[in-house]
Amino acid sequence: MEFLKDNFWNILIVLNYVLAISAAITILFKNINPSKTLTYIIVLVFFPFFGLVVYYFFGQEYRKNKIFNRKRILNKSVVKRVQEELELNTRELEEVKKQLDKKVKLVKLLHNSDNSPLTLNNNVELLFNGEAKFKRLLKDLDGAKHHIHLEYYIIKDDRIGTQVIDILCEKAKSGVKVRVSYDDVGSKISKKSKHKLKQSGVEFFPFMPVLFPRFAGKMNYRNHRKIAIVDGEIGYVGGINMSDTYMNYTDSKLYWRDTHVRIVGEAVKQLQIHFLTTWDFVSGETINITTSYFPEIHYNDDVAVQIAGSGPDTDWANILEVLMLAITTAEDYVYITTPYFIPNDEIVTALQIADKSGVDVKLIVPYESDSWTAKHATNSFLQPLLEAGVEVYHYTKGFVHAKTVVIDDIFCTVGTSNMDYRSFNINFEVNAIIYNEQVSVDLKKQFLKDLQDCNKIDINVWEKRSNFIRLQESLCRLWSPLL
Repeated sequence: MEFLKDNFWNILIVLNYVLAISAAITILFKNINPSKTLTYIIVLVFFPFFGLVVYYFFGQEYRKNKIFNRKRILNKSVVKRVQEELELNTRELEEVKKQLDKKVKLVKLLHNSDNSPLTLNNNVELLFNGEAKFKRLLKDLDGAKHHIHLEYYIIKDDRIGTQVIDILCEKAKSGVKVRVSYDDVGSKISKKSKHKLKQSGVEFFPFMPVLFPRFAGKMNYRNHRKIAIVDGEIGYVGGINMSDTYMNYTDSKLYWRDTHVRIVGEAVKQLQIHFLTTWDFVSGETINITTSYFPEIHYNDDVAVQIAGSGPDTDWANILEVLMLAITTAEDYVYITTPYFIPNDEIVTALQIADKSGVDVKLIVPYESDSWTAKHATNSFLQPLLEAGVEVYHYTKGFVHAKTVVIDDIFCTVGTSNMDYRSFNINFEVNAIIYNEQVSVDLKKQFLKDLQDCNKIDINVWEKRSNFIRLQESLCRLWSPLL
């Protein structure tokens, strides 16, 4: 014991470097990007202890390690049958090819990567801002007859959150099965509200609970999805969380611009599978999956939709891959709105090539962000786009939190994924991929409307920003995986 006491720090240093060398060898065997490999090795060698923490949170490949496993749900006989029934027949496939032309590659990519079938029997409604979303959602929740499934990154028991909680409790008492999954870092639900939910019969579980969520920040693999499902027929997905922040009340301090989508139809079955997969993980219970969760839907609209899920539980970075292919196959225009633009080199290159080849590429990002570091990190990526001719706009009316892409009046996506490292590689995300002219045109109209509340960045002015600002941008960019 005396030896251990006298040599405590020396032993710790030796132990640190044994673990660091082991981690460095593991990284080398992965054969990832050389610059990324060198960065991790340098941090491990020159920053004792801190380097191990960085590697633990960001150096491990959760997707390959299969820490999150979907097989327990995907292998269920009911789920297998649902997926088989959603597969299009030969005639339907030929019709899709005629309608989508070159965009059919996107359908094949997502089907092969994520086994996500293209569904045709859907009605899709774009919902702009929290006011529109919750007006529809509250009514749908109130009309639920069999079950309500909610999966949210942020749930707060403020004004709008309390309204939702009250309805959930009423429905649970009336016999409707209510399940809620909330992210333990993003959400803030009081003990009083949790007690009320429990007493009413609402089942709820946190996603990957942490001991001190306030201090955990984003140094975990978080569930960033926002999914609502009512009776297996109605589904919601998009950027709007359950919080007053997303509601533009008369006393709100900041105008919040966001986009969500309400789907009625076959695509809801894919959202349901994603929810059940999460529920299996957070609850640890074996849920009895019956056909009642996947009812027959007879809807006359024919909007084509795929659901793209991405995260440590998927084999591929599905949302990133779809966006890459959509951008590189664009022929007319690419309009992107994102609150955080912290992309990889491939996305930047794809946007540059698209613009230089004659495609009209426009990007809307916030002028003021809800994160100082995210704002400066985003700005650090704009120079190469501006040099290639991409039109970049700062949204100035408030904070733009919408996560949308619309391309060529035929393809658009609304979902939870930002254009950043965390959404593409770390967090659990889900996007609705929509192949429809009317929906795409409506989303484009909103994009052009948002441009009226933007300032276009002039590259000549941008290049004159001070070295101090450039330094802030460069430093914040270093921490982009944490933002």
